[in-house]
Amino acid sequence: MDLLVITGPTATGKTALGVSAALTLNGEVVSADSMQIYKRMDIGTAKPSPAEMCGIPHHMIDVAEPNDSYSVSRYVGEASACVDDIISRGKLPILVGGTGLYIDSLISGRDFADSSGDPSLRETLSYEYDTSGGNVMLERLRSFDPERAEKLHPEDRRRIIRAIEVYMLTGKTITQHDSETRARPPRYNAVKFALTFKDRDDLYSRIDSRVDKMIEAGLLREVKDLLDSGISENCTAMQAIGYKELVSHIRRGESLINALDTIKRESRRYAKRQLTWLRRDQAANWIEWEKSPDIDSARQILTNYFQSLGLK
Repeated sequence: MDLLVITGPTATGKTALGVSAALTLNGEVVSADSMQIYKRMDIGTAKPSPAEMCGIPHHMIDVAEPNDSYSVSRYVGEASACVDDIISRGKLPILVGGTGLYIDSLISGRDFADSSGDPSLRETLSYEYDTSGGNVMLERLRSFDPERAEKLHPEDRRRIIRAIEVYMLTGKTITQHDSETRARPPRYNAVKFALTFKDRDDLYSRIDSRVDKMIEAGLLREVKDLLDSGISENCTAMQAIGYKELVSHIRRGESLINALDTIKRESRRYAKRQLTWLRRDQAANWIEWEKSPDIDSARQILTNYFQSLGLK
């Protein structure tokens, strides 16, 4: 086994269990959180503090600026380098986070169809989309990749342009690239543990409480500082839950109470989507909490699992 994965919806104790597992199993943590990659976005992303890290090295945190356009393919490239380095030093990489696409893409080693792309070609295709319209561009895609075209809506500008770009750059349809990726064996042999609560209401209560604690810890000041530093409210990072709502409070005068209610609601919805994603994975080993996370008990479950494999 190459890789241990600790995942689950937001606010389920992944960070604490990841550190505990690393201390027990001679591991290092690789973050699989699509927001913890950004510098200066600490409170709203629940980024672990040095004290919470307990001396365990954490990788893939603070690797991008908030105004960077950060892709899944960039994550896979950078995170796989971290994982390979940890393995080469005889330690266990522990992938910790709730971004399912990042986790699954890293494990599979998906190449994202020469995802570096061609900025000039993309600009040309973007212009054609804006002038000709989505229906025309979708029909263009349908002429060589009807399967992908069938899945897209004419207004899905980004995916239509990307599918055409991939074909023009590689000579292969994005459908063919995806099929070839699925046919390859995964890059890493991973075991996945997913955390949740037996009662969904307990999860939602924990999420609401965490939002309140983020505000107490200074999340509003963090958002103000980002805006004051010149970070655009329209960049991808600032669309994250907790940030965009407070931007509306700061810039457009929405009441703070309404903003907090929206953050809590959207966080609960996000947790539900994360659970839906994870439930599709038949290989996931579930750890279900009662009223609160029991990190010691979960660590013992992981230890027993490794001992059963004769690895530790």
